[in-house]
Amino acid sequence: MDIENTELSWDEWDELNDPRPEETEFDAIAGTAVNRRGFMGGVLAFGSGAMAMGTGTLLSTQAEAATGRFAFDAVPVATDFTVHVPKGYKWAPLVRYGDPLFSDAPAFSQTAMLPPGKANRVFGENTDGMELFEINGHEVIAVNHEYVNLGVNLPERAAAVKAENEKAKADALAKGEEAPTPMRLIPASAAEVDVIQKLQGVAVFEIARGESGWQVVVDSPFNRRITHQTEIRMSGPAAGHDLLKTAEDPTGTLARGTLNNCGAGKTPWGTYLTCEENFNGYFGSTDGAFERPDDYRRYGINLRGRYAYETFDARFDISQNPNEPRRHGYIVEIDPSDPNSTPVKRTALGRFKHENAACVIAPSGHLVVYMGDDERGEYMYKYVSNNAYAPGGDTDDLMDNGRLYTAKFNWDGTGEWIELTEESTGMSEAEIRVFTRMAATKVGATTMDRPEWVAVNPVAAEGYCALTNNSRRNVLKDGKLRANAAGQPMELNAPNSRSENRYGQILRWYPSSDDHATDTFRWDLYVMAGNPAIHSDADAGSPNISEGNMFNSPDGMMFDSAGILWIQTDGNDSNDGHFEGQGNNQMLAGDPVTGEIRRFMTGPNGSEVTGLTWSGDRRTMFVGIQHPDSPFPDGEGTLARSTVIAVWREDAGLVG
Repeated sequence: MDIENTELSWDEWDELNDPRPEETEFDAIAGTAVNRRGFMGGVLAFGSGAMAMGTGTLLSTQAEAATGRFAFDAVPVATDFTVHVPKGYKWAPLVRYGDPLFSDAPAFSQTAMLPPGKANRVFGENTDGMELFEINGHEVIAVNHEYVNLGVNLPERAAAVKAENEKAKADALAKGEEAPTPMRLIPASAAEVDVIQKLQGVAVFEIARGESGWQVVVDSPFNRRITHQTEIRMSGPAAGHDLLKTAEDPTGTLARGTLNNCGAGKTPWGTYLTCEENFNGYFGSTDGAFERPDDYRRYGINLRGRYAYETFDARFDISQNPNEPRRHGYIVEIDPSDPNSTPVKRTALGRFKHENAACVIAPSGHLVVYMGDDERGEYMYKYVSNNAYAPGGDTDDLMDNGRLYTAKFNWDGTGEWIELTEESTGMSEAEIRVFTRMAATKVGATTMDRPEWVAVNPVAAEGYCALTNNSRRNVLKDGKLRANAAGQPMELNAPNSRSENRYGQILRWYPSSDDHATDTFRWDLYVMAGNPAIHSDADAGSPNISEGNMFNSPDGMMFDSAGILWIQTDGNDSNDGHFEGQGNNQMLAGDPVTGEIRRFMTGPNGSEVTGLTWSGDRRTMFVGIQHPDSPFPDGEGTLARSTVIAVWREDAGLVG
C-alpha cells in the first residue's frame, strides 16, 4: 500500500520499505539483568554517586545533591500547540524555517515555494543538532537541517495533490467503488527537487543580542549554507577507493552534498561535526529491474526514494550511479570560522546512520569519538585517534588516522570495545569504513535498540547513550524472532522485563581507569522511561521516574558545563493508551549523581524537541523545535515552521 510519505517518520519510512528487527541482544541482556537483580541493584543504578564516578571530579557536593541542583520548578505536561518553560523563564523564536540569512533572500510565502535559485539563502527546514562557537568576539551557531516537510515546503504542490485525492475519493464513492490509494506528495519537477535539496544540510550564521533579544546577523561574513549540492572533500581510509568512485568523481575524493543531517558534535579545536543519518531514503532507481548489491539491504537502500530525487537528478539513481550511496553516511567536519573552507567527510569514523558524535580527550591526549547507529538491531561505536591532540597544532590527521571499535555488553555489567581490524573482520581498511555495519557484525557486537545521541559527562568519566525505543519486539508467526538486517536472529537467553520497549532507556558506561581510550568498561542504566500512572510493573519505569516527570523515547542529550544532563524526547505524544498522561515531547534535566530528573520544557504538539546549545555566557539556551503539527510559532492561518527558540531567565541568571 502506498502511504503518504510526508506523514511518516524516517523510522516508519524504513519499516514500511525494509522492516528491521523487533528484538535486540541488548534487550535480552538488560531485561535479564533487571529481572535477576531488581531496579535498585546491579544493572540499574540510576544515581551514580561518588563511588560509581570513580576518581572523576564532581562539581556538586553531597549537600548540593541533597537539596537538588536544578534552579527551576518542574513544568507540568502539556498537550497544546506552543512552548512552556518554568516560572521565571521566558522564550522567543530566534530563527524559523524560511527566515533570511542574507539580505537577498526572498520574502517567506505562506502559499508558494521558495524560488529555486534562492532556497539556500534562508534558514532551512527541520532544525536538529546544533552547536555555538565563539569566534573572535562573535557568536556563531551551526544548525543541522535534517529533512523536509513537503506540505510546508511545496504548498502549491501539496494543495494540488490534496484536491486530486479528494476528487478521486468522491468520484469513487459516487460510483459505489472503493476509494483509490491516495497519490503521494512528491516533487513533480527538477525545480522542486532543487528547492528541497537546498533546504536541507547545515546552516552556519552569526547571532547577536540586541534591544529586542537574540537575532540573526543577516549578511554576517560567517553566514553560509551547506546543502545536498555543496562540494565536500572525502578523507581517511576510504577516500579514493573504487567503492567511492563515480563518473562525476572518478577520483573518489570529492563528493557533493551532505544528507539527512541529524545530531551534531563539537571538536576540541572548534569545528562542527554534522552527522549523516537516514541517507538511504534519498536514493531510488528509474529501472525497476535493477539488481541491488548485497550491501544495499543492510543499509536500507531501495528502489524508491522518499522524495523522488532519482527521477530528476541522476546522481541519486542507483541504476546509473550504484556507488553514490556509499559516499554518504559519514561524519562531516565543518569549520565555522571560515565560510570559504571545504567541509570534509571523515571516513575513518565509519559509515552508518550516524546520530551524533561526542568528542572527549583521553588522559593520553588522544581524541575519542563516541557514536550511535540509529536503527533497531545496530551497534554503538568508538573511534580513537592514533596521534595525540596538541592545542594549536595540526588537527587534520586526528579524524583520518585512528582505530574504530564497536561495543560488546556482557551480562555481568561489564563490556568491551572490539577493534575493527583487517584481521578481526577479514575486510580491508577501506571496506571496514564503507561497510562498517558488516564489520561490526563479524566481530560479535551487541545489537541495540536504536542507539541515538551519545553524551560524555564533562565532570566525570562516564558516557551516556539514549536507546530510544523498540515497540516492534514480537515473535513472528512461525515462532522465530525477527532477524536484523544482517540475518542475525534476535534470540533471548532469559526473560526480558519489557517484552515491548515502548518507552526507551538511557544507558551509561564507565571506562576503565577513568580513561575513555581504554578497551573495557562497566555499564548500567541511568533511567528506564515508563508510565507509572498506568503500569505497576517494569513498564512503570525505574525509581527515578514518577507521574511528575515521566516521558517516553529519549533521543537528544547534551551535558552543560556543570554536569547536568539535558534529555530531549522524540516519542509518542498522543497522550493516550500506554502514553496517557505523558503529553507532548519535552526536555528534562537529569542529575547524574542523585538520579533526579525534572521536566524543564514542553514543545508544541506534533513536534520533536531536538538540538541544544548555549550562549557564550550560558545565560541563554537555544533549543530546536522540529516538525510541529500546528501553526507554530506564528499562530492560526500560518504554516508550521520548525524553529530554534531562545530560552532565558528573567533575572538574567545562568539557565538551568
